This record gives sequence, structure tokens and C-alpha cells, in this order.
Amino acid sequence: MKILLAKPRGFCAGVERAVRSVERALKRCGPPVYVLNHIVHNHTVVQTLEDQGAVFVHDLANVPQGATLLFSAHGVGPERWIEARARDLHVIDATCPLVEKVHREARRFAEQDYAIVLIGKAGHDEVTGATGWAPEHIQVVFTEEDVEHLDLSADARVAYITQTTLSVDDCARVIEALRRRFPDIVAPPSDDICYATQNRQRAVRLLAVEADLVLVVGDEASANSTRLAEICRAAGRESHLIGSAAAIEPAWLDGVDTVLVTSGASAPEALVKGVVEYLERLEPCTVDEREVVHEDVHFALPKEIG
Repeated sequence: MKILLAKPRGFCAGVERAVRSVERALKRCGPPVYVLNHIVHNHTVVQTLEDQGAVFVHDLANVPQGATLLFSAHGVGPERWIEARARDLHVIDATCPLVEKVHREARRFAEQDYAIVLIGKAGHDEVTGATGWAPEHIQVVFTEEDVEHLDLSADARVAYITQTTLSVDDCARVIEALRRRFPDIVAPPSDDICYATQNRQRAVRLLAVEADLVLVVGDEASANSTRLAEICRAAGRESHLIGSAAAIEPAWLDGVDTVLVTSGASAPEALVKGVVEYLERLEPCTVDEREVVHEDVHFALPKEIG
């Protein structure tokens, strides 16, 4: 069997920064360090940090007065900052800088009194956080059909922003639907979909055509991981989103000569290694790592612990 390893894959700079922030906070402040929501959408990463003393909460009421609190890579709205200050919490902001860019755009468009369309998945942590910066201005859409149901007049001043982890192709179709309905709609100054999301999607598009089966390592809660599997299915390739090698069903491999293995931006490389080792135990394999796009992006740690 031939194993194609897509590159780039796995941790993006924002996820790496967020995970390192928790680890640094634990060393400097000592456990427990409280984290609002999951630091990233990956169970293995969360469990590893819990074992080191991180405590993940969904409500700041569960954080003791004066404790250390870290905001995750997905970001939060201003109401969370207000609540944290009221509880005298020592806040470490690990929001991805690319998500912060979307927050700034939301504030700027709101200050200019635009109606803002946020393209993203309602309820996703990132979308909830971004909406909080301009709640009276923002409406959320995810599909072309959603665009038709927007409660906006034809002559409204409209701008759009996007969740950073969307499918590039799906987002483009929604943007086109917005432009058909609102010809004068204003775009953000630069693309909101993050470089890592675009690079991983580009890699699987180019490599999936060589594979009989695609295995995407990542959690179901991870938007960018889910999109990778969807892109491969749309290209006519059998594709499965798996949390680890333990999720692989042997029947998937029947008659398969080439497997493409990749991972979402929140999946640690150890899980990919585990998948490769599992396949190698089944039968002799060759491993061919293909770099489609070179990545060399790093973000500085938050100023509170940098």
C-alpha cells in the first residue's frame, strides 16, 4: 500500500500558539489554569492539557475569583472581557491573530453603520465570539439559501466578514450569492479565511485524485477538519474524518492501493503518526510525503506570558 502524506497538515500557527500559551501559563502560574471553552477543537489536545492541570469551563461563574483564565484560539466577545474583569481574573488572551482581524473588521463596519453578514456556522465558538463585537449589526449565514432569507432591504449598506475555517469553495459560492442580492456589498480588505485552512484544502484537492481513500485526522467539532473530508468526498473520493487510528474500520481498506492521510489544523502530529503506524502494521507500505505549499508562519505568545 502507498501512503500519501499531505503537507502542510496539522497544527497551524494559531493553534500552536494557543496550546503553548496554556503550557506556559501552567509553568508560570501553576495549576489550575482555567480555559474558557476548549482551547482548540481536539479531544486529545484538551485531555493532554487537562492532565497537566488545565481546567476547561463554559461559564466564567465556574472560575474562582482572582484565578488565571485563558481565552481560547476561537476568541470571545466583549461581554466575556467585562465578566472576567468583574471577577478580577488574570486574563491571558490566546485568540488567534487572524480571528482578531475579523473582530476588528466587525467593529469597523459597525462603526460605519453597515449591516454585517457573517459567513459562518451559527453556534461555532469563533462565530459566537465575532458576533459579540457587533451583535446589533450582524446576521449569520452559512449557505446560499440563507442569503435569500436575510432580513435586509435591497438598498441596505451591507458588508461581509467570514469565519476563518470555512471551505474556500463553499464560502466563494455564498459570497457570489451575496453579490447577486447586494451588488454594492463591501468586502473585508483581505481574505478572512486563514492561510492554514486554505493551504490544507489546496493540498487535499491536488492529492486526493491520486488516492483511493482519504483519512482526515481531526475531531468532528473541528470545522476545518470537517471541510477537508467534505472536499475529498465532493471530488469523488471515499473520505473519513477520524479522531485517531482507533476509528479506522478495516473494511475501508479493501481493494485500496493508495491512502491519502492529512489532518486538520487542530490535530497533533502524534495522531497522524499513529495512523501511519497502524497502516504499516496491516501490510508493507511506502510513505510519500508531498509538500504542496511551504508554511513558515509563527505567532508570538500573548503579551501576558510572552
